[in-house]
Amino acid sequence: QVQLVESGGGLVQAGDSLRLSCAASGRSPRTYTMGWFRRAPGKEREFVAAITWTGVITGYTDSVKGRFAIARDNAKNTVFLQMNSLAPEDTAVYYCAAGTGGRNSNGYYYWGQGTQVTVSS
Repeated sequence: QVQLVESGGGLVQAGDSLRLSCAASGRSPRTYTMGWFRRAPGKEREFVAAITWTGVITGYTDSVKGRFAIARDNAKNTVFLQMNSLAPEDTAVYYCAAGTGGRNSNGYYYWGQGTQVTVSS
C-alpha cells in the first residue's frame, strides 16, 4: 500500500502561481510513476502530468504545457506540481496518483484525497 497526501492548494488570482506537493509513504513509493490529475466542477477527471521514478517526464496535457512543471524528490518521497500563469479554467481539485503511468487513470493504483485549487479572474 502507498499513501498519498496532497498539499499546497488554495485560492489565487489569475496569473498567480502555486506549488502543489504530494507526500508518499508506505511500500516502495519511489518505484512508481507519479501523476497529477484534476477534476473541474461538472467535468471528467483529466490527466495533467506524470513523471517516472527515474525522473523522466512522460507528458503534460496540452492546456498546461509551458505553464506547469512536474518534478519529484525521491529522497523525500515527494512529487511536486509547479503551476504558473494560472487561469480560471485551471480551477479544479488536483489529485496525486501512483502507478504504472500513462494518461489514463486506470494506470494508477493509489490516489490522494485531492487539494482544491481555485483561480479567480
